[in-house]
Amino acid sequence: MGHSALAFIIVIGILVFIHELGHFIAARVCGVGVDVFSLGFGPKILKKRYGRTEYCVSSIPLGGYVKMVGEEPGTKIDPEDQKYSFTHKSLLKKSIIVAAGPIFNFLLAILIFYVLYQFAGIYMAEPVVGKVLDDTPALRAGIKPGDVIKEINQTKIESFEDIARIISTGKGEELQIIVERNRRLVGIVLSPVVRPGKNVFGEEIQKYVIGIVGTGESFHKSLNPIAAFWYSVKETYKLIKLTIVSVGKMINGSVSADNLGGPLMIAQMAGEQAKAGIMNFAWFIALLSVNLGIINLFPIPVLDGGHLLFFGIEAITGKSVSEKLRGKLIQFGAAMLVALMVFVFYNDIIRIVNGG
Repeated sequence: MGHSALAFIIVIGILVFIHELGHFIAARVCGVGVDVFSLGFGPKILKKRYGRTEYCVSSIPLGGYVKMVGEEPGTKIDPEDQKYSFTHKSLLKKSIIVAAGPIFNFLLAILIFYVLYQFAGIYMAEPVVGKVLDDTPALRAGIKPGDVIKEINQTKIESFEDIARIISTGKGEELQIIVERNRRLVGIVLSPVVRPGKNVFGEEIQKYVIGIVGTGESFHKSLNPIAAFWYSVKETYKLIKLTIVSVGKMINGSVSADNLGGPLMIAQMAGEQAKAGIMNFAWFIALLSVNLGIINLFPIPVLDGGHLLFFGIEAITGKSVSEKLRGKLIQFGAAMLVALMVFVFYNDIIRIVNGG
């Protein structure tokens, strides 16, 4: 448990620091004064002042905050401080400051993936046929175990993932396949068929297949700096898309909300990933960083997305949201977050009780 607790503190500390650093840097660039930069909430354990900003570590390591000059509308500000006031900045600058936190979380994920890809490369499945399934287009067309898929529709094949991608996106169109067999190239023409399957969420779907299974063998591919960056951006985009789709499916009920986890689950997983090695631990941090960035962009008052929503309304109507309505919406948003925290803690406890 101590190992998991330490891993949890490290993960949360990194994610919160990067998120708040985004707000802090954007605020300073946009000319907004920062009074407090805190890791954690509650009583301050450590604090040090540099210039006008007090940097501190607080006792509850479940978040953090950047307190800016004139952050809340209606706050009394000394005349000499108005030029440093958040409220007195343009909508564009305020939006940049608010959005910078989630953006830094996405950038952290890209950076982590970049380092992993640059130094470790990637492992890809060999484009070799291990098994041909019965009553499938591949069997009827004459594909055999051991065939190496070299090309599909004039697109060079590097890995088995390439084969799956082309088939799934081809909408059943005819495929012209070139395989290498016994050091000879053989041309094969076939059309995929639709078969039932499951997606990453366990939902029943219809998908195009040709009826081949890989050998399970993989190969290592080193990446140059440009390729590593491209792969890191693609991986981050894939996680962003997957997270958004997952949330949507939880909202419409097609995926159970029981899958949501809270601090206890994160601590357990952080401990497991830390034991598995630095690469697994780093990947886990990148995954959570993407999740934190997306969650903070939800249009819920008290979250960054809620503030961006207020700014959007002001940009459209030409009027800022009244302090009274803003206060009520923030209270509602806070209540939603408390309810969500109770729910995920309940999920965590049920998992522990059930030995999950």
